[in-house]
Amino acid sequence: MRVLVTVGICVLALLVLLSAVFFRRRLLNSGGGTIRLQVRVSTMVPGRGWSAGIGQFVDDELRFHRFFSFAVRPKRVLDRRAMIVCRRRLPEGPERLTMPGHWVVLVCRQAGIDLEIAMAESTVTGFLSWLEAGPPGQPGSVAPRPAITPRPAEN
Repeated sequence: MRVLVTVGICVLALLVLLSAVFFRRRLLNSGGGTIRLQVRVSTMVPGRGWSAGIGQFVDDELRFHRFFSFAVRPKRVLDRRAMIVCRRRLPEGPERLTMPGHWVVLVCRQAGIDLEIAMAESTVTGFLSWLEAGPPGQPGSVAPRPAITPRPAEN
């Protein structure tokens, strides 16, 4: 009887933990402005080190929250004003096994640090639009044209 009670408590605790993880995920998605993506958190082994999660757009930031985590704070914060997309590539090697076939890897640079993010091809278009829609003066944006002032009338 004692073993049955212990097993029951363990199963109940496991269900509570899983419910907390999925409730957190549901809460993040309910705010709107979220995308599914993966961020490469480790480059020690080629093709490995990807972490799946939810990207949440908040003002000029893309906040990355891991899927299976209890943390309330994001794992990474990507600032639109400091980010430049260097190139785009398809998943290669072991990456093809961890990502869906229609995903694209973006190699980005933020504050002199290289990072890789992966997302669906259809999401890349929206992400790049968000990145380019920032205020003037950002990396990669075009400087505003000087205002044209009228000449004074000649008598």
